[in-house]
Amino acid sequence: MTGSASASDDGPSAGSQERFDGAATARVVVDDLGIVTAWNEGARRLLGYRASEVVGRKAAALVADAVPAHVVDSLAGLRRWSGTATLLHRDGQRLTVGLLAHHRTIDGDDWLLVSPVARPAPTPEDDAFVRRSFAQAPYAMALYDTGLRLLWANADMERVMGLSEQEMRGLRVTEIVLDPESERAEQGMRTALETGCLQELGAALHLAGHERESVWSVSLVPVRDSDGRPEGVLLSAHDVTEQHLARQRLVLVNDASLRIGSTLDLPRTAQELADVAVPRFADFVTVDLLPAIEGGEDPPQGSPHGPVMLRRVACQSVLEGCPEAVVPFGTVAPYPEGSTAAECLAAGRPLIEHITPDALEDLDRTAPDRAERMRRFGFHSVLAVPMRARGLTLGVATFSRHRRPQRFQQDDLLLGQEITARAAVCIDNARRYTRERDTSLTLQSSLLPQRLPEQAALEVASRYRPASTRAGVGGDWFDVIPLSGARVALVVGDVVGHGIQASATMGRLRTAVRTLADVDLPPDELLTHLDDLVNHAVGGDTMAPLDGDVGATCLYAVYDPVSRRCTIARAGHPGPALVAPDGTVEFLEVPAGPPLGLGGLPFESTELELAEGSLLVLYTDGLVEVRGRDIDEGIAAMREVLERPAQDLEAVCDALLGTLIADRPSDDVALLVARTRALDASHVATWPVPPDPAAVADVRKTACRQLSEWGLDDAVFVTELVVSELVTNAIRYGRPPIELRLIYDRTLICEVSDGSSTAPHLRRAHTFDEGGRGLLLVAQLTQGWGSRQMTNGKTIWAEQSLPGE
Repeated sequence: MTGSASASDDGPSAGSQERFDGAATARVVVDDLGIVTAWNEGARRLLGYRASEVVGRKAAALVADAVPAHVVDSLAGLRRWSGTATLLHRDGQRLTVGLLAHHRTIDGDDWLLVSPVARPAPTPEDDAFVRRSFAQAPYAMALYDTGLRLLWANADMERVMGLSEQEMRGLRVTEIVLDPESERAEQGMRTALETGCLQELGAALHLAGHERESVWSVSLVPVRDSDGRPEGVLLSAHDVTEQHLARQRLVLVNDASLRIGSTLDLPRTAQELADVAVPRFADFVTVDLLPAIEGGEDPPQGSPHGPVMLRRVACQSVLEGCPEAVVPFGTVAPYPEGSTAAECLAAGRPLIEHITPDALEDLDRTAPDRAERMRRFGFHSVLAVPMRARGLTLGVATFSRHRRPQRFQQDDLLLGQEITARAAVCIDNARRYTRERDTSLTLQSSLLPQRLPEQAALEVASRYRPASTRAGVGGDWFDVIPLSGARVALVVGDVVGHGIQASATMGRLRTAVRTLADVDLPPDELLTHLDDLVNHAVGGDTMAPLDGDVGATCLYAVYDPVSRRCTIARAGHPGPALVAPDGTVEFLEVPAGPPLGLGGLPFESTELELAEGSLLVLYTDGLVEVRGRDIDEGIAAMREVLERPAQDLEAVCDALLGTLIADRPSDDVALLVARTRALDASHVATWPVPPDPAAVADVRKTACRQLSEWGLDDAVFVTELVVSELVTNAIRYGRPPIELRLIYDRTLICEVSDGSSTAPHLRRAHTFDEGGRGLLLVAQLTQGWGSRQMTNGKTIWAEQSLPGE
């Protein structure tokens, strides 16, 4: 006996002495030194001593004979002991009594000894009737009198309690079982006596002699005589531990199905498995994956054999901070052949290992750090389950116990296999998603502009932020396209859908926009042609067929730095924001055309003049439409950011993204911010041309003088030829009014406009043809040439590199 007397309901502490003294059973508390610390009225009646005569004395003085050594030895390590003892009465008589001793560890260590007072023996007739009834009962049963003391118990009750009926007779439930649930049972018995109603209880008890806590369904039936007076309470108990454990397993499996796989993030999915298993299934859980699956790659076929390298991706413990872990999070560590993890992966099936001293000695040689942790924290049972999905081995989940005393059993193995299999499928989904997402991102990045082209009309900055949701990368894109006459086109678009298909569709649309822009179509006409292209794609006419629900939105704007005019058209896309040089922010009202792919509806454009230094902000809906936030709130937040003065366009982009979207956006975001520039009169020269062939010579001279003023004497020869050819063609084949314009920008641009819509075509002249060689010479001597249609005619242009470039 170790420890000291505890202050409990069974001891003499304040508030409990009256209950202790009033018990009908002889109750004595003895501390670790063998000193009597509590003595109730039942003990006084049994042995004749008052409490004041016994408390503080050695309990051995009350024993008639020395306690045999084998009895003392039998007490070591027990929670409860029952037997007989010969005690000395106060008058010197020897009394042989039955004793039930409980080892208590509530506030300390001591022993509570109880012995029933003498009771009249039942009549043979009563005893025979009760025993026949109890013997035929399907459950453990016991009959208690109105004082809640046991009268009879059947064989099942004796087996469950580990005590004979004789040892329990005259004792209360709280004296037979030291467990908080026994007090609930006793209170239920009182309620049954007072109300005359059946009481049902569910109790989880840790009974002496049982390895694990058991769960019981308890029924308390009041027993009455023929006059309705209470005679006692019949207690029947049914062991429902297996049903309870089965329900717990089902609850755990259900929780695993709900909590594991909430995202397609691989480490988070592994952590969800560990979180579900602790503390209901294990005290410490680790998840280690094969490094080959990182980046979404397929691991090698079959099960790995021999030593294996694994990366720690998740762990969880009942102890804060997972102090049991040897391998740090994210680290690749070797698992030698013969280790639980390596053996589990090689066998391809779950394994249970019970930690023994011999196993720890073997581990000392192969992994001393693991052996040290196992000894320190008291690991006694380990369950390793391979993580397999779709025929591939991904890694291993290891469940360990060191706090709960129960070892892993076969049922635990099946449960661990069930929740691990679910996690393995989710991890494989995350791995496949990662691979597809990386492929989509690579494709998306390759299809977006790698760098923005150099041009003088606009200062431009851009951003693209992919989505980080299950749906994957979307089809948002942007582009900056230099046009003839120093003009620049700005494009922002959004393909409906996600994944590789959306990225591929985006690439095709971007290519189509560039092709149509090269024809110099006005924005509204360009969108009309683009709409036809999407309709053909959905129908599968000329391109790989798309999903019937796939469409796209697009905004196309053309800015002319000479006139400072900007023409904008949109197809189902958010309108752009305009920031004036004075900081005023305006969201432009551009006619809202239908999204691309609907067909049959016209597109309209808006033209406005922009002051030099204005900001034009084009974006996709992912910037302002965020889950949980109204679009008007997004527009208002965007306005606040744009109202802040910022000279650097890169800073403007960063401020918009940092304010309007989260770290893990649910939709792709494409952003294009452009500051307008202007080409003044010193860089542009315009002359009207009379519709007379004789005027060509004067026009050439005028152009040459302008080049001299610009310091471009080295470009005179080519420019003379270009001006002569284009002006001659306009006079001969076009209609008035005819105009010549020279633009001095990064290149030298020569434009001739006339009132005819007929455009020239480059062809190879035959040997005896008198014409057809002029445009061929222009094409050979210049960087590029082309024509564009206008509302009142056409413009033929030729662009040549500046001397020295």
